[in-house]
Amino acid sequence: MAPRLEVCLVVVLLATISGIKAEVEKEEFVITLDHSNFTDEVSKHDFILVEFYAPWCGYCKKLAPEYEKAAATLSKHDPPITLAKVDLNDETNKEHFRSQFEIRGFPTLKILRNGGKIVHDYKNQPQVADDIVHYVKKQLGPASTEIKSVDDAAKIISLIEEKKVFIAGVFPKFEGEEYENFIKLADKLRSDYEFGHTLDAKVLPRGDSSVKGPVVRLLKPFDELFADTKNFDLDALEKFIQEEDVPSVIPFTMDPGNTYLRKVFSGQNTKIIMILDLKSENAAALKSRFNDVAVLLKGDNKYFLLGDLEASKDLLKHFKLDESLAPLIFIHKTEAEKYLKTNVEPDQLAPWFKKFLDGKLEPYLRSQPIPEENNEPVKVVVLHSLQDMVFNSGKEVFLEFYAPWCGHCKNLAPTLDEVAISYEKDPNILIAKFDASANDVPSDTFKVEGFPTMFFITKNKEIIEYNGGRKKEDIIEFIEKHKTDEKKSEPEIKSESEKTSNNVDETVATKDEL
Repeated sequence: MAPRLEVCLVVVLLATISGIKAEVEKEEFVITLDHSNFTDEVSKHDFILVEFYAPWCGYCKKLAPEYEKAAATLSKHDPPITLAKVDLNDETNKEHFRSQFEIRGFPTLKILRNGGKIVHDYKNQPQVADDIVHYVKKQLGPASTEIKSVDDAAKIISLIEEKKVFIAGVFPKFEGEEYENFIKLADKLRSDYEFGHTLDAKVLPRGDSSVKGPVVRLLKPFDELFADTKNFDLDALEKFIQEEDVPSVIPFTMDPGNTYLRKVFSGQNTKIIMILDLKSENAAALKSRFNDVAVLLKGDNKYFLLGDLEASKDLLKHFKLDESLAPLIFIHKTEAEKYLKTNVEPDQLAPWFKKFLDGKLEPYLRSQPIPEENNEPVKVVVLHSLQDMVFNSGKEVFLEFYAPWCGHCKNLAPTLDEVAISYEKDPNILIAKFDASANDVPSDTFKVEGFPTMFFITKNKEIIEYNGGRKKEDIIEFIEKHKTDEKKSEPEIKSESEKTSNNVDETVATKDEL
């Protein structure tokens, strides 16, 4: 072998070995968690940052090297801080973690404290390693910082100018139950708010400067600009902040920065909505009166929203309201407790809301008009005729809840027609249908989560859900089994060929298809 060739081979071999060695020595600082080790590993840490990601997610791929750099830097912190990741593309991981941590997109970062007993959202949008390191270090510092001077309070002013809320505690001394509860609250909500504490209310930019405390003062960039409370019960403090950190009237916009909408549309609460054309002649008067009502009634889990007609079409669609009804006020507590005032005038607001508070408003329930003619084999029931046709008719009723767009309902329609024809000579049996997309379903009476959903209502008003096959014979057998007539005369059964034609798909449209 030529000497030059031998040298080349040695160089290549050394380079290969060096590369392998470098790969072996390369340390990964982000630890990988899954359903099998998550709880055990998290329980070892007072503070751990966890990324829930999917390998196919482009933003996750972009974040990965920056997240690794941040993990390397924070591993040298005193004490070391651990960063972890969980692959939520794995079905078992998804089953374990998606609902538990409310994962709605990727990547989602969560801060877990006290062995996982306390969970905070990572509020900033992580992009580069330095941002992640800065944010984590901030979370590791004191939950509340002391405000000693007006200069210290400049930070508060800058936050308010950025449309953010600041929460200050004023105390005669930094000890005692009130102070300890304030610090506990700050630690719990530190990812959501900035906290500070002081011995002198004079350094705060707003509010009574003579107060000695203990008092919690929430400073905000809207409404009355500050609010105080002296109730230091932890639950009461948290409720105070949740309620005061919401404008009396929330503008309805699709701006991603409108964080209030997520609060309004998650969980059970009362939504009080005004929708109007902001360019209309009486818009200013309507807005003013609506704001007056909101200031008086806000709190107690009530939220007031105001939307321009043009920008609120999706909101109208969500609540199945027609834009021709605007200007309108719509109150939504539950599906069974809804109230609507249409084409409202400014001087009608106060008396209408008084009736609402006094419990004198009739709930708004959507119903199609009662049909003038109802001659088809399967009778049409609407909300306004439900009581008369189903519960007070003296008949036993097989009732289908359907939607016109539902394919399974369309397939079932001719079968129900044949069932109805089979019973047309029986004065005690009625086959009927209810369009649940155009009429409100009484949720306290019928549980309808998909289409079609069918029930048999007996003369004694017993409601029995039907979960059988989709053939005519299946439905007739069910009715005959549950009917309460003493004479259970068999209905007319069609030919065998007609039976075969009725073998339709038994699948039911699920709730996700609604």
